[in-house]
Amino acid sequence: MGLRQGEALGLRWRDIDLEMGYLRINKQLQRINGAFQLVEPKTPRSRRTVALPASIVVALREHEDRQLNEKRVAGERWEDSDLVFTTDRGRPLDGTVVSHRFHRILDQAGLPQRRFHDLRYSCATLLLVQGVSPRVVMDVLGHSQIAQTMNTYTHVIPELRRDAANRMEALIADRER
Repeated sequence: MGLRQGEALGLRWRDIDLEMGYLRINKQLQRINGAFQLVEPKTPRSRRTVALPASIVVALREHEDRQLNEKRVAGERWEDSDLVFTTDRGRPLDGTVVSHRFHRILDQAGLPQRRFHDLRYSCATLLLVQGVSPRVVMDVLGHSQIAQTMNTYTHVIPELRRDAANRMEALIADRER
Protein backbone atom coordinates (compact mmCIF):
# COMPACT_ATOMS: atom_id res chain seq x y z
CA MET A 1 0.00 0.00 0.00
CA GLY A 2 2.80 2.39 -0.82
CA LEU A 3 4.70 2.19 2.45
CA ARG A 4 8.34 3.18 2.61
CA GLN A 5 10.57 0.25 3.52
CA GLY A 6 11.30 1.65 6.98
CA GLU A 7 7.58 2.19 7.58
CA ALA A 8 6.78 -1.41 6.64
CA LEU A 9 9.62 -2.81 8.75
CA GLY A 10 8.60 -0.60 11.68
CA LEU A 11 4.96 -1.64 11.53
CA ARG A 12 3.70 -3.06 14.83
CA TRP A 13 0.72 -5.31 15.40
CA ARG A 14 -0.77 -2.68 17.73
CA ASP A 15 -0.86 -0.34 14.69
CA ILE A 16 -3.07 -2.68 12.66
CA ASP A 17 -6.81 -3.17 13.03
CA LEU A 18 -7.63 -6.28 11.03
CA GLU A 19 -11.31 -6.11 11.96
CA MET A 20 -11.72 -2.60 10.56
CA GLY A 21 -9.15 -3.14 7.79
CA TYR A 22 -6.66 -0.37 8.35
CA LEU A 23 -3.17 0.32 9.65
CA ARG A 24 -1.57 3.36 11.20
CA ILE A 25 1.91 4.52 10.30
CA ASN A 26 3.39 5.85 13.54
CA LYS A 27 7.02 4.73 13.38
CA GLN A 28 9.69 3.59 11.00
CA LEU A 29 12.56 1.20 11.61
CA GLN A 30 16.08 2.51 11.11
CA ARG A 31 19.52 1.20 11.88
CA ILE A 32 21.33 3.85 13.90
CA ASN A 33 24.93 3.22 14.99
CA GLY A 34 24.45 -0.48 14.26
CA ALA A 35 21.28 -0.87 16.34
CA PHE A 36 17.70 -1.05 15.13
CA GLN A 37 15.50 1.73 16.45
CA LEU A 38 11.90 2.75 15.95
CA VAL A 39 11.91 6.44 15.09
CA GLU A 40 9.39 9.03 13.98
CA PRO A 41 8.26 8.81 10.34
CA LYS A 42 10.02 10.86 7.67
CA THR A 43 7.63 13.84 7.89
CA PRO A 44 4.58 14.78 9.98
CA ARG A 45 2.36 13.86 6.99
CA SER A 46 3.99 10.44 6.96
CA ARG A 47 1.98 9.68 10.11
CA ARG A 48 -1.19 8.39 8.55
CA THR A 49 -3.93 5.80 8.51
CA VAL A 50 -4.10 3.53 5.47
CA ALA A 51 -7.17 1.48 4.52
CA LEU A 52 -6.29 -2.10 3.58
CA PRO A 53 -7.72 -4.15 0.72
CA ALA A 54 -9.48 -7.31 1.94
CA SER A 55 -6.80 -9.54 0.36
CA ILE A 56 -4.10 -7.77 2.40
CA VAL A 57 -6.13 -8.28 5.58
CA VAL A 58 -6.29 -12.01 4.79
CA ALA A 59 -2.55 -12.12 4.09
CA LEU A 60 -1.79 -10.30 7.37
CA ARG A 61 -3.97 -12.74 9.33
CA GLU A 62 -2.11 -15.66 7.76
CA HIS A 63 1.21 -13.96 8.47
CA GLU A 64 0.20 -13.39 12.09
CA ASP A 65 -0.59 -17.11 12.45
CA ARG A 66 2.82 -18.04 11.00
CA GLN A 67 4.55 -15.57 13.30
CA LEU A 68 2.73 -16.96 16.37
CA ASN A 69 3.96 -20.42 15.37
CA GLU A 70 7.52 -19.09 15.00
CA LYS A 71 7.19 -17.56 18.46
CA ARG A 72 6.05 -20.91 19.88
CA VAL A 73 8.95 -22.75 18.22
CA ALA A 74 11.53 -20.16 19.33
CA GLY A 75 10.33 -20.25 22.93
CA GLU A 76 12.58 -18.21 25.22
CA ARG A 77 14.77 -17.18 22.28
CA TRP A 78 11.88 -15.09 20.89
CA GLU A 79 12.45 -11.32 21.11
CA ASP A 80 9.00 -9.82 21.57
CA SER A 81 9.11 -6.54 19.66
CA ASP A 82 5.48 -6.47 18.46
CA LEU A 83 6.87 -5.92 14.95
CA VAL A 84 4.83 -7.38 12.11
CA PHE A 85 7.84 -8.34 10.01
CA THR A 86 10.60 -10.13 11.90
CA THR A 87 13.09 -12.94 11.73
CA ASP A 88 12.00 -16.36 12.95
CA ARG A 89 13.23 -15.29 16.40
CA GLY A 90 11.27 -12.03 16.54
CA ARG A 91 14.17 -9.74 15.70
CA PRO A 92 13.72 -6.76 13.37
CA LEU A 93 14.39 -7.40 9.70
CA ASP A 94 17.37 -5.63 8.16
CA GLY A 95 16.34 -3.50 5.16
CA THR A 96 19.41 -4.58 3.20
CA VAL A 97 18.53 -8.25 3.68
CA VAL A 98 14.94 -7.54 2.64
CA SER A 99 16.18 -5.82 -0.53
CA HIS A 100 18.44 -8.78 -1.37
CA ARG A 101 15.56 -11.22 -0.88
CA PHE A 102 13.34 -9.01 -3.02
CA HIS A 103 15.93 -9.13 -5.84
CA ARG A 104 16.16 -12.91 -5.54
CA ILE A 105 12.35 -13.22 -5.79
CA LEU A 106 12.37 -11.03 -8.91
CA ASP A 107 15.10 -13.24 -10.44
CA GLN A 108 13.17 -16.42 -9.65
CA ALA A 109 10.04 -14.95 -11.24
CA GLY A 110 11.98 -13.90 -14.34
CA LEU A 111 11.17 -10.24 -13.72
CA PRO A 112 13.50 -7.28 -14.28
CA GLN A 113 15.39 -5.96 -11.28
CA ARG A 114 13.78 -3.12 -9.37
CA ARG A 115 14.49 -1.35 -6.12
CA PHE A 116 12.28 -2.20 -3.17
CA HIS A 117 11.25 1.48 -3.17
CA ASP A 118 9.85 0.99 -6.68
CA LEU A 119 6.94 -0.87 -5.08
CA ARG A 120 5.89 2.52 -3.72
CA TYR A 121 6.01 4.02 -7.22
CA SER A 122 4.01 1.09 -8.56
CA CYS A 123 1.34 1.58 -5.91
CA ALA A 124 0.97 5.26 -6.80
CA THR A 125 0.95 4.57 -10.53
CA LEU A 126 -1.68 1.84 -10.25
CA LEU A 127 -3.91 4.01 -8.07
CA LEU A 128 -3.65 6.98 -10.45
CA VAL A 129 -4.31 4.85 -13.54
CA GLN A 130 -7.37 3.37 -11.80
CA GLY A 131 -8.73 6.89 -11.45
CA VAL A 132 -8.07 7.40 -7.74
CA SER A 133 -7.91 11.09 -6.93
CA PRO A 134 -4.34 12.45 -6.74
CA ARG A 135 -5.28 13.91 -3.33
CA VAL A 136 -6.11 10.41 -2.04
CA VAL A 137 -2.89 9.01 -3.53
CA MET A 138 -1.01 11.81 -1.76
CA ASP A 139 -2.60 10.77 1.55
CA VAL A 140 -1.90 7.06 0.99
CA LEU A 141 1.77 7.81 0.34
CA GLY A 142 2.07 10.28 3.19
CA HIS A 143 3.21 13.16 1.00
CA SER A 144 2.86 16.67 2.37
CA GLN A 145 2.19 18.35 -1.00
CA ILE A 146 0.12 17.16 -3.93
CA ALA A 147 2.81 18.61 -6.22
CA GLN A 148 5.27 16.10 -4.78
CA THR A 149 2.94 13.25 -5.69
CA MET A 150 2.22 14.53 -9.18
CA ASN A 151 5.81 15.54 -9.96
CA THR A 152 7.10 12.16 -8.85
CA TYR A 153 4.52 10.18 -10.82
CA THR A 154 4.11 12.34 -13.94
CA HIS A 155 5.08 9.38 -16.13
CA VAL A 156 1.45 8.22 -15.89
CA ILE A 157 0.03 11.49 -17.19
CA PRO A 158 -0.03 10.49 -20.91
CA GLU A 159 -2.14 7.44 -20.07
CA LEU A 160 -4.46 9.54 -17.92
CA ARG A 161 -4.76 12.09 -20.75
CA ARG A 162 -5.78 9.32 -23.15
CA ASP A 163 -8.36 8.12 -20.63
CA ALA A 164 -9.73 11.67 -20.32
CA ALA A 165 -10.01 11.94 -24.11
CA ASN A 166 -11.78 8.57 -24.29
CA ARG A 167 -14.24 9.60 -21.58
CA MET A 168 -14.96 12.88 -23.37
CA GLU A 169 -15.52 10.98 -26.61
CA ALA A 170 -18.01 8.72 -24.85
CA LEU A 171 -19.90 11.78 -23.59
CA ILE A 172 -19.92 13.40 -27.04
CA ALA A 173 -21.00 10.20 -28.77
CA ASP A 174 -23.78 9.75 -26.21
CA ARG A 175 -25.11 13.30 -26.81
CA GLU A 176 -25.14 12.75 -30.58
CA ARG A 177 -27.52 9.80 -30.26
